Amino acid sequence: MWTFQVFLAQQPLPSFIPEFSYRINDYLSLESNWTVPLVVSYLAYYYALEPVGALLYTPQFLLSGLSATAYAHHPDALKVAGFLHAFSWIMQFIGHGVAEGRAPALLDNLLGAVVLAPFFVHLEMLFAIGYNPALHKRVQNNVGKAITQFRREEAEKKRAAGKKDL
Repeated sequence: MWTFQVFLAQQPLPSFIPEFSYRINDYLSLESNWTVPLVVSYLAYYYALEPVGALLYTPQFLLSGLSATAYAHHPDALKVAGFLHAFSWIMQFIGHGVAEGRAPALLDNLLGAVVLAPFFVHLEMLFAIGYNPALHKRVQNNVGKAITQFRREEAEKKRAAGKKDL
Protein backbone atom coordinates (compact mmCIF):
# COMPACT_ATOMS: atom_id res chain seq x y z
CA MET A 1 0.00 0.00 0.00
CA TRP A 2 2.80 2.43 0.92
CA THR A 3 4.46 2.10 -2.47
CA PHE A 4 1.18 2.88 -4.22
CA GLN A 5 0.78 5.91 -1.97
CA VAL A 6 4.24 7.10 -3.10
CA PHE A 7 3.06 6.87 -6.73
CA LEU A 8 -0.15 8.78 -5.93
CA ALA A 9 1.69 11.43 -3.92
CA GLN A 10 3.38 12.57 -7.12
CA GLN A 11 0.03 13.12 -8.85
CA PRO A 12 -1.62 16.50 -8.24
CA LEU A 13 -5.34 16.79 -7.65
CA PRO A 14 -7.49 18.65 -10.22
CA SER A 15 -6.92 22.41 -10.29
CA PHE A 16 -10.34 23.26 -8.83
CA ILE A 17 -9.26 21.67 -5.51
CA PRO A 18 -7.26 24.13 -3.41
CA GLU A 19 -3.61 23.26 -2.95
CA PHE A 20 -2.24 22.79 0.52
CA SER A 21 1.07 21.65 1.94
CA TYR A 22 2.08 21.06 5.53
CA ARG A 23 5.50 19.61 6.24
CA ILE A 24 5.49 18.00 9.67
CA ASN A 25 9.16 16.95 9.50
CA ASP A 26 11.57 15.36 7.01
CA TYR A 27 9.61 12.10 7.09
CA LEU A 28 5.97 13.21 7.27
CA SER A 29 4.17 15.61 4.95
CA LEU A 30 0.53 16.41 4.20
CA GLU A 31 -0.08 17.78 0.71
CA SER A 32 -2.86 18.03 -1.84
CA ASN A 33 -2.31 14.94 -3.97
CA TRP A 34 -4.15 11.69 -4.72
CA THR A 35 -2.89 10.03 -1.53
CA VAL A 36 -5.34 12.13 0.51
CA PRO A 37 -8.56 10.90 -1.18
CA LEU A 38 -7.19 7.34 -1.16
CA VAL A 39 -6.57 7.40 2.59
CA VAL A 40 -9.89 9.14 3.32
CA SER A 41 -11.93 6.75 1.16
CA TYR A 42 -10.23 3.62 2.49
CA LEU A 43 -10.70 4.74 6.09
CA ALA A 44 -14.35 5.67 5.47
CA TYR A 45 -14.97 2.19 4.09
CA TYR A 46 -13.13 0.54 6.99
CA TYR A 47 -15.18 2.58 9.49
CA ALA A 48 -18.35 1.37 7.79
CA LEU A 49 -17.16 -2.23 8.10
CA GLU A 50 -15.74 -2.29 11.63
CA PRO A 51 -15.58 1.09 13.43
CA VAL A 52 -13.37 0.10 16.38
CA GLY A 53 -10.94 -1.83 14.19
CA ALA A 54 -10.81 1.15 11.82
CA LEU A 55 -10.17 3.55 14.70
CA LEU A 56 -7.22 1.40 15.78
CA TYR A 57 -5.95 1.28 12.18
CA THR A 58 -6.28 5.02 11.53
CA PRO A 59 -2.93 6.14 13.03
CA GLN A 60 -1.02 3.49 11.08
CA PHE A 61 -2.76 4.32 7.81
CA LEU A 62 -2.36 8.08 8.29
CA LEU A 63 1.36 7.66 9.01
CA SER A 64 1.66 5.53 5.89
CA GLY A 65 0.12 8.27 3.75
CA LEU A 66 2.11 11.06 5.39
CA SER A 67 5.44 9.22 5.07
CA ALA A 68 4.71 8.21 1.46
CA THR A 69 4.00 11.84 0.60
CA ALA A 70 7.26 13.00 2.19
CA TYR A 71 9.24 10.19 0.53
CA ALA A 72 7.76 11.05 -2.88
CA HIS A 73 10.00 14.15 -2.93
CA HIS A 74 13.19 12.07 -3.02
CA PRO A 75 14.84 12.06 -6.45
CA ASP A 76 14.74 8.26 -6.75
CA ALA A 77 11.33 7.79 -5.09
CA LEU A 78 9.55 6.35 -8.13
CA LYS A 79 12.39 3.95 -8.89
CA VAL A 80 12.60 2.67 -5.31
CA ALA A 81 8.82 2.51 -4.84
CA GLY A 82 8.44 0.77 -8.22
CA PHE A 83 11.03 -1.85 -7.28
CA LEU A 84 9.49 -2.44 -3.85
CA HIS A 85 6.00 -2.59 -5.35
CA ALA A 86 6.99 -5.20 -7.94
CA PHE A 87 9.04 -7.17 -5.41
CA SER A 88 6.13 -7.21 -2.94
CA TRP A 89 3.66 -8.50 -5.53
CA ILE A 90 6.09 -11.18 -6.69
CA MET A 91 6.66 -12.31 -3.10
CA GLN A 92 2.91 -12.32 -2.49
CA PHE A 93 2.36 -14.66 -5.43
CA ILE A 94 5.24 -16.90 -4.33
CA GLY A 95 4.04 -16.91 -0.72
CA HIS A 96 0.49 -17.82 -1.64
CA GLY A 97 1.70 -20.49 -4.03
CA VAL A 98 4.03 -22.10 -1.49
CA ALA A 99 1.95 -21.67 1.69
CA GLU A 100 -1.55 -22.12 0.28
CA GLY A 101 -0.98 -23.87 -3.00
CA ARG A 102 -3.01 -21.30 -4.90
CA ALA A 103 -2.89 -17.81 -6.38
CA PRO A 104 -3.71 -14.82 -4.17
CA ALA A 105 -7.26 -13.48 -4.02
CA LEU A 106 -6.17 -10.72 -6.39
CA LEU A 107 -7.01 -13.01 -9.29
CA ASP A 108 -10.50 -13.72 -7.93
CA ASN A 109 -11.51 -10.29 -6.68
CA LEU A 110 -9.26 -7.32 -7.45
CA LEU A 111 -11.23 -4.82 -5.38
CA GLY A 112 -11.36 -7.12 -2.38
CA ALA A 113 -7.66 -7.87 -2.60
CA VAL A 114 -6.52 -4.27 -3.02
CA VAL A 115 -8.99 -2.55 -0.67
CA LEU A 116 -9.81 -5.17 1.96
CA ALA A 117 -6.48 -6.97 2.31
CA PRO A 118 -4.70 -4.25 4.32
CA PHE A 119 -7.59 -4.03 6.79
CA PHE A 120 -7.94 -7.81 6.95
CA VAL A 121 -4.26 -8.14 7.93
CA HIS A 122 -4.78 -5.46 10.59
CA LEU A 123 -7.83 -7.30 11.96
CA GLU A 124 -5.91 -10.58 12.00
CA MET A 125 -3.27 -8.94 14.21
CA LEU A 126 -6.00 -7.63 16.51
CA PHE A 127 -7.64 -11.06 16.64
CA ALA A 128 -4.30 -12.56 17.70
CA ILE A 129 -4.40 -10.43 20.86
CA GLY A 130 -8.03 -11.23 21.65
CA TYR A 131 -9.93 -8.45 19.87
CA ASN A 132 -13.66 -9.04 19.27
CA PRO A 133 -13.86 -12.85 19.55
CA ALA A 134 -17.36 -12.96 18.01
CA LEU A 135 -16.17 -11.17 14.87
CA HIS A 136 -13.07 -13.37 14.77
CA LYS A 137 -15.25 -16.48 14.85
CA ARG A 138 -17.46 -15.15 12.01
CA VAL A 139 -14.41 -14.27 9.91
CA GLN A 140 -12.81 -17.68 10.54
CA ASN A 141 -16.06 -19.44 9.61
CA ASN A 142 -16.35 -17.45 6.38
CA VAL A 143 -12.70 -18.07 5.51
CA GLY A 144 -13.20 -21.78 6.22
CA LYS A 145 -16.23 -21.87 3.92
CA ALA A 146 -14.30 -20.08 1.17
CA ILE A 147 -11.38 -22.52 1.47
CA THR A 148 -13.75 -25.50 1.39
CA GLN A 149 -15.45 -24.10 -1.72
CA PHE A 150 -12.07 -23.51 -3.37
CA ARG A 151 -10.91 -27.06 -2.61
CA ARG A 152 -14.20 -28.49 -3.88
CA GLU A 153 -13.84 -26.58 -7.17
CA GLU A 154 -10.21 -27.67 -7.56
CA ALA A 155 -11.16 -31.31 -6.95
CA GLU A 156 -13.94 -31.03 -9.52
CA LYS A 157 -11.50 -29.59 -12.06
CA LYS A 158 -9.12 -32.51 -11.45
CA ARG A 159 -11.92 -35.04 -11.81
CA ALA A 160 -13.08 -33.40 -15.04
CA ALA A 161 -9.52 -33.35 -16.38
CA GLY A 162 -9.12 -37.02 -15.46
CA LYS A 163 -12.27 -37.94 -17.37
CA LYS A 164 -10.99 -36.14 -20.46
CA ASP A 165 -7.80 -38.21 -20.39
CA LEU A 166 -9.78 -41.46 -20.52
